[in-house]
Order: sequence, then structure tokens, then C-alpha cells
Amino acid sequence: GTAVGGGATLRPAMACVVDELLSSLHTYSAKHGGGASASTTPCPNGAGPAAAAGDDDWRFQLVRSVGEECQTEPELRSLLQRKAEFNLYDGFEPSGRMHIAQGLFKALNVNKCTKAGGIFIFWVADWFGLMNDKMGGDLDKIKAVGQYFVEVWKASGMDLSRVRFRWSSDDIINHAEAYWAQALDIARRSTLARVKKCCQIMGRQEDKLSAAQIMYPIMQSTDIFFLQADICQLGVDQRKVNMLARDYCDAAGIKNKPIILSHHMLLGLIEGQAKMSKSNPDSAIFMEDSPEDVERKIRKAYCPKVAAATKSSEADEMQLVKDDLMNPCLDYVQHILFSRPNYSFKVGSTLYATHEDVKAAFLGGEISEDALKDRLIEEINLLLDPVRKHFSEDATAKDLLAKITQWKKENLVAPTTLKRLQVKPPFSKDLFVVFAPLPREAVQVEEVLGVLGRLKEAPKGSEKVLWLEDWTALALGCVGAQKPCIKGFYDLLLFGLRGLGPELMKDVRVCWQGEMILSGPSEYWISVINAGRIANLDDIRKALPPGESLEHASEVFATLMHIGDVLTLTEATKLTLCCDGAHENVHKLALKQCEAYPEVTGLEVKLVESPKLRLLEPGDGVEADVNVMLTDKEIDVNKKVKKSFCMPENIEFNPPIAWVEVFLGFKGEFLVSRKPDNGGDKIYTDVASITADFKSGVLHPGDLKPALSKAMNAFLEPLREGLKGKDLAKAQKDLEAFSKAQSKKK
Repeated sequence: GTAVGGGATLRPAMACVVDELLSSLHTYSAKHGGGASASTTPCPNGAGPAAAAGDDDWRFQLVRSVGEECQTEPELRSLLQRKAEFNLYDGFEPSGRMHIAQGLFKALNVNKCTKAGGIFIFWVADWFGLMNDKMGGDLDKIKAVGQYFVEVWKASGMDLSRVRFRWSSDDIINHAEAYWAQALDIARRSTLARVKKCCQIMGRQEDKLSAAQIMYPIMQSTDIFFLQADICQLGVDQRKVNMLARDYCDAAGIKNKPIILSHHMLLGLIEGQAKMSKSNPDSAIFMEDSPEDVERKIRKAYCPKVAAATKSSEADEMQLVKDDLMNPCLDYVQHILFSRPNYSFKVGSTLYATHEDVKAAFLGGEISEDALKDRLIEEINLLLDPVRKHFSEDATAKDLLAKITQWKKENLVAPTTLKRLQVKPPFSKDLFVVFAPLPREAVQVEEVLGVLGRLKEAPKGSEKVLWLEDWTALALGCVGAQKPCIKGFYDLLLFGLRGLGPELMKDVRVCWQGEMILSGPSEYWISVINAGRIANLDDIRKALPPGESLEHASEVFATLMHIGDVLTLTEATKLTLCCDGAHENVHKLALKQCEAYPEVTGLEVKLVESPKLRLLEPGDGVEADVNVMLTDKEIDVNKKVKKSFCMPENIEFNPPIAWVEVFLGFKGEFLVSRKPDNGGDKIYTDVASITADFKSGVLHPGDLKPALSKAMNAFLEPLREGLKGKDLAKAQKDLEAFSKAQSKKK
């Protein structure tokens, strides 16, 4: 992070204001018995840097005063006892103007927190502004808007010596692996139902939520852990997302949860607005508003004496401290003017010492609406004058404001070109791609043969690509989301492919999804989020493999990542996605999205199923015992084949004959050794002949099974020596350890 200085002439005044506020808090505590005890220790000068862990009562009172709600107060006390210095975080997207709540209200809250020993981290979400095509999709312009925000805070009196500005474009790109690993873990541990609580859902149209709306809460929760925030100091409107981060801690076994300190949301100036709206300039006072703007807006502001008959659902969401009257003028009086200690509101010759007194006088007719607004206009303009002066006299601030004002006039529009990961070296124009199966506890020979079978379908002259979805496996929790197990599975798969199809694999380009993403993380994730804006939850549900249900946020991430993967491949003018049933639905969704881009052409999905080699009927037996694994030893193979389903003269379901067909494809012949009394040895060169003999009873299971065991062991024997190598031995050990741990849980 970068500490930003400046505003030297304004900060001492603000520091005095905070010291006065502390005095008021101690007086209040002494009178009302607030906090842990009625007596408090006076705050030392320069309490922020000098604050000591354990000296927490005045610190607790000061930090707690920032929020309408604290989740939870005991945790806040514990934090202050443990740490003299702690991290708070808030985030903003530099996409427009700064209103008075972000400016003055935030400056005072930040100063309270830093005075108590906090380091306040502002997460400048410029990358998210880029993702949302703000400022014409120009990152430099978006950064300039972010710097403009910093200049406003300087002029507002924020003490920036203990403030850090972290630019998301730098952090997310430079630390992409850490950031997205955290995001995928939160998604994996969060149910879809829980994440939906963070979204604004109208009626029963939940399936019409865009998939991106599921991604955003996950990413905001990720920010909290990525920035190592002890306290989330955001508005009440962000409370649900922040609580999602606490729920994640429960799921992940994290003891010290982020503390949620939710500040009040200033009402909009227009009737019924539970918070200010940047899209309606008359709903709020903005930090660069002229005196005339302030007067016009306050004069027009909603200012009732009687509560409206009905209140919006948004109002209930935004108010932790209920306010039925919802008078924005009184709200400004309370949260802007009376946020300053020892402030008095003067109307004529009468001084009002508290906001409650002002409200009572207004409702009783002692203060007229005009008199209330006159004083409010005067006070707000006094508070904004230092900001206006800063932007008229400070060269840097003046230049920033001029640029941004000009850009706003230009009505910048982002280019509509397709955003996707650019791979180096680039793929060829004729591309044939196979997505590998997701990891499991062991590599089945059936899976190896299936991948080889699909790769063999590649037309002559095309570039063959095998795509390994290691990050998708993390998101979906394959093999416990343990990276060594995921890598181990794919290392074993690649070993099997190269061992059983050496000539074919010489020409295959192997792409690890994670490595591809990290070669261009910004472009990749923007393409993923853009896919999420197009797809709704019903689209995601239909894209899942047959028989699977949409239950976790990770399934949304995985599906959208698949679309991002496919978009990465679409620089080819001819792209064939060859798959089995597990990838067919999600491939089709990806192709449907690609239709929106004229520059993407020549796409097709080709379905090639793996051979069905399970040794028992579906539903029977344990998977590890009824499938032949790449790592099976001779004794394992013999045991499995002996127990395989193979009823005399039954050819409708006969796994041994299915395996014979595989060996005929590799060897061209299959030998059955028998005693002369049983017909003697016989070599089969086609599956039809062995099927006919078995159906007629000429070939008995007692002869077929031993022959199959012998052929299968001969098939796997060349691989067994290689499996003893250090890396592959470790891969097997990691997967076996995971498998045993899972068995104990059952």
C-alpha cells in the first residue's frame, strides 16, 4: 500500500476535533455507564500511533461510535486488547463524483479509527471500474478519478498519515494466484442460497439473476481476507456481504473473524430515498458542488414532519436504527453537523445542543422548514469551502478536476471488442481441444483411454490441445481442493496418456488452466465476469453435467471459468471442442455465448464418449473396486477381474468383452488359453467373433476372465516401473492419503 500525505494545514484542526470528540465520549460514558465501565482512561495525545494493546476502553468507545452496528462488540474489545495497531478496510470504485457521505462523513470516521490505533486501508477498485467499462474502459483515466478522491479527502481533513491506498489493478494482477485462490475457496464453501441473500432479488425471479451477481459478493468477501482486514468499516448497505465473510470463517475454521462495523447510510434528498444515488445528482450534496448547487438542492429537499404511510423495503434494509420519519434534512443535521463534538445548531438567537433538540423543535413548530434549511445550507457550505479552495488553488487537484470534468463532457464509451486471454505463443488457426476429466482419488484407465480416443479424432493438420482444469478443480473441491492431489492426479493422467499413446501425445500441447490464467489474469477474469453478465442462473444450471444440481457458488464460478477458457481458444478460425457427456452441456453454453461476437467463427462441439469399462453394473460395488486404475498392481487387477460381472451367454452387459475390444484396438489380437478338453487356445482378432462364441457358450467366463487378467496386466506392466519415480510416487501417496481420510469420515 501507499501512504498519501498532504492537507497539512487542515489535519491539525481535524485532530483537535477528534480530541474534543473523545472528551465528549468520556463524559457521556461517565454519565450513562456506557461501554465496559463508567470510568475511562483519558486518551493520550497522538493516540493513534501510541495506542497500546489492552488500553482499550477509550479506544473501544471511539471506534464503536463509527457504526450503527458492530458484529460483534466482544470481538472488537478482544481485538483492541490484543493489538495496538489493527487494520480497517473500506472500498470504492473510482467511477464518478464523491458525495458528502463519502467525503466529510468518511473523513471523520477514518480519523476516529486511526486515532484509536487503526491503519485504514482504502481498496481503490480501479480494476472493477475497468471491468465495468467506466471512463471508456481506460485504466489510466479510472486511476485519475481515484486520485481525485484522494485529493478530496485531503481537503476534507482526513489524516492520511495512517491511511493506505491499495489499487486493485496492481494487487489483483500482481498477486493473482493468492487473490483468486481465496475467491475460489470462499465460493466452494458458500452455498448459492447464502450468496443470494447478498443480492437484491425481486419477486420469484431468482433464476433470472445474472451469474455475475453471484460472483460480486464472493469477490468482495475476498477483498477482506486479501487485505488482512481486522475490521470491515463499510456502510449498512454492504452488511450482508460482510456477514458472508464471517460465515465463510465458520465454514473454513478461521477463529478470528473480521469485525463488521457498519456506518449509517445518509438519506437521499428526494422523498423515499433510503440512501443517496449518484445517478440522480439532486439526491445528494457532492463534494465539489458550488454554493448555488447546495442551496438549490437543500431548498428542494424532502423535509416532512409526519412519517409517510408506507416505507420501501430498501428503507428497512438500510436502517439498522429505525427512522420512520426519514427526513433527509434532519439526517444531515444529525450525521454531518452533529458529528462534530461540542457543536450547537443555532437558529436566530437559540442554540440547540443535540440533534434530538433540533428534531423536537422542528416537529413542534419552533423551527420552520425554511429556518432549518437556511442553517443547513450555511453549515454545509462552510464545510465544503476548504474542498473548493483546494481544487482552485492546489495545482495537482486543479489539474485532476479539469481532466475529469472534460472526460465527463466527452461521454466516454468503452470499445465493444471481445475481451479474452491472449495466449503466447498463440494457438494455430485450426484447433482441436480436449478438456481432461476433473480429478478424483485415482486415475481410471477408462479415463485415459477416453482422452486418447478423443485426441485421435483430431483432423490432420489441426493443433491438438489438452486442457487441464486445475483451478476449476480447486473451485469445485475436487480431491478436497488440495493442490498436491490435483496436480498429482493430472501428472498421473499425463503419464498414462504418454505411456499408452506415446506417438499421439508427441503432438499434443498440454495447457494447465492455472498457468494460462496467470499469463494474463486481468484479461481472463474480465472475460469470465462478462460471461457472468450474459448468463443467468438457469443457464448455469442447464450447463452442469447430467445428474448434478446447482447448490454452491463454486459451480457458478466453474461454469463461467469454462466459458473464459473457451473464449481463450477462439482466436482460432476453426475450433473443435471434443468431449464426453461431462463437458457437453457447458461446451454448448460457451458456444452460445460466443455467438454474440462476430469475430468468433468456426466453432463446433463433437461428442465422443469414453468406453464403458466399469466391471459391475451401475450402482453396484464401490468405485475403487469396480474400475481398473492406472496404478493398480497385478494382484489388484486379478481381484477386480475375478469379481467382474460376466454371466454365461449374457452379452447385453459384459464388461470383460468391452475390455477385449479395447485390447484389440491396441494389440490387434486377444489370446484365450484353454485346456484341449475345453477347446484349446484361441486367438480373437475382432470383437464380433468373441461375442458370438460367448453368446453360444463356446467361450465360458471361467476361460475369459483369466485371459482378461493376463492381457490387462501385460497392458499395464510397461507403466508400473515409471510409476515408481519420485514425483509419481508422491502423487500416488498424496491421493491415497486423501482417499483414506475420506474413508474415515464415512
